Amino acid sequence: MDIFVQQIINGLVLGSIYALVALGYTMVYGIMGLINFAHGEVVMIGAMVALFFVKAFSGLPVVILLPLALAAAVCVCMAIGFSIERIAYRPLRHAPKLAPLITAIGISIILQHLAMLIWGRNYHAFPPVIPVSAHEIFGATITSLQVFIVLIAAAMMAGLTLLIQRTRLGRAMRATSQNPAIAQLMGVNINQIISATFVIGSALAAVAGLMVSANYSIAHYYMGFMLGLKAFTAAVLGGIGNLAGAMLGGILLGIIESLGAGYIGDLTGGFLGSHYQDIFAFFVLIGVLIFRPSGLIGERVAERA
Repeated sequence: MDIFVQQIINGLVLGSIYALVALGYTMVYGIMGLINFAHGEVVMIGAMVALFFVKAFSGLPVVILLPLALAAAVCVCMAIGFSIERIAYRPLRHAPKLAPLITAIGISIILQHLAMLIWGRNYHAFPPVIPVSAHEIFGATITSLQVFIVLIAAAMMAGLTLLIQRTRLGRAMRATSQNPAIAQLMGVNINQIISATFVIGSALAAVAGLMVSANYSIAHYYMGFMLGLKAFTAAVLGGIGNLAGAMLGGILLGIIESLGAGYIGDLTGGFLGSHYQDIFAFFVLIGVLIFRPSGLIGERVAERA
């Protein structure tokens, strides 16, 4: 029982990170019908920028250091997200669907190599600036850092939901998602709304980047690739284009990965253990695409694909 609870806790922590990243995918897809495959690299840049500031200002108190690093990462990622939309995607808005998809892959490769030129190929250790204390729950262990990750992710997901449902910007985003042409006739500035979507998604990606690098105590220029694919899988699992689906899909995928690596790994003598945990995400993706392409919740805009 304690092993089961431990895997559920690990899955919730991992799933919270997946959910934050998946929200960026699903917001862009819901409004533009575009899979922004460069989103994982925005997460990576957020992690690298945060790590740079943590190391550069390591003498500051933690209560100042982490908000400073997070603010810097958020600002950089928001600027990158805005630039990607303005330079790469906006000119292709009315092009065939294949053109922006190929462009997204190209932007992903460019950001990877740009990060490699700036920070190098080596893995970078995240300093233990956050005091880590362990707490026991039903025989399982959860650290203060993991609690912090889950709570912050939950707060940000709740805040985004309120933004979309209760604010003028959120109404404009929902109108643009349903019918951009009619929304524009009603006075909505489509270009501003789409740019705001990229900026908000990039801000969430920056937070997720800091979380994943702090949780695993490491950052690398290639870390966004697999994380982005898994977050995309989470978005598809929940129903891409649906905010609640992205959150649900992220949590479920994290739990599936943790349980798969823990239990199926034991049943196969370690053959499908933690070293092969990435395959579970893609088993899930294949299963969803075969049996329920619209995802668990099923969003109307999923038909755009």
